[in-house]
Amino acid sequence: MHGETARRARPRRRVSAASRDLMPSTLEGQITMEKTPSYFVTNHAPKRIHSMARDIKLIIVVRNPVTRAISDYTQTLSKKPEIPTFEVLAFKNRTLGLIDASWSALRIGIYALHLESWMQYFPLAQMHFVSGERLIVDPAGEMGKVQDFLGLKRIVTDKHFYFNKTKGFPCLKKPEDSSTPRCLGKSKGRTHPRIDPDVIRRLHKFYKPFNMMFYQMTGQNFEWELGEDSGPRGSPD
Repeated sequence: MHGETARRARPRRRVSAASRDLMPSTLEGQITMEKTPSYFVTNHAPKRIHSMARDIKLIIVVRNPVTRAISDYTQTLSKKPEIPTFEVLAFKNRTLGLIDASWSALRIGIYALHLESWMQYFPLAQMHFVSGERLIVDPAGEMGKVQDFLGLKRIVTDKHFYFNKTKGFPCLKKPEDSSTPRCLGKSKGRTHPRIDPDVIRRLHKFYKPFNMMFYQMTGQNFEWELGEDSGPRGSPD
């Protein structure tokens, strides 16, 4: 999951030196964008961003929280192969079925909880939610919606993407030249470890009420309950 911020040129407000350094000046006719996966789940981020630019536009990329958690674990496992199994980390008590929601890999996927913090400072009209699943199967369609949200002409279209079967997600290309298409690095799209199907089932049950709440809050049905297979590939995030 990523959080992105975008703003058009506008009169400067008084902000901290640190904020100015992190968000460069925007010239007339430009949109400045900045992204990081941690914004959406960081408690103090909404207030700080609001104090810097309250008219900012927010883009949030989300995916099935179960798949997201497994992808998160896969990335960590590649760096720390000695960590416990996913099944061990996911439960406070597996016998009793108690999910450990304090584990960051699982807590991040409680999207409704994080969105509540953002809605204290920003109206929903300033937020755009991108489906991670649809971004893989229809990248041009999702990018079209992003461009509409930002008030941009639809420049990025189908001709800018091709599906990489090896990685399992789209790669970006420039149709006007013959350069090698740009795909994400080797650290992306890793094969997920096999997770006990019972654990996946329990996690879907755990997330379901939070997902329903998120759908209501955003006015979008991401249909995560329809695809309860975690899939063999990691996320391109």
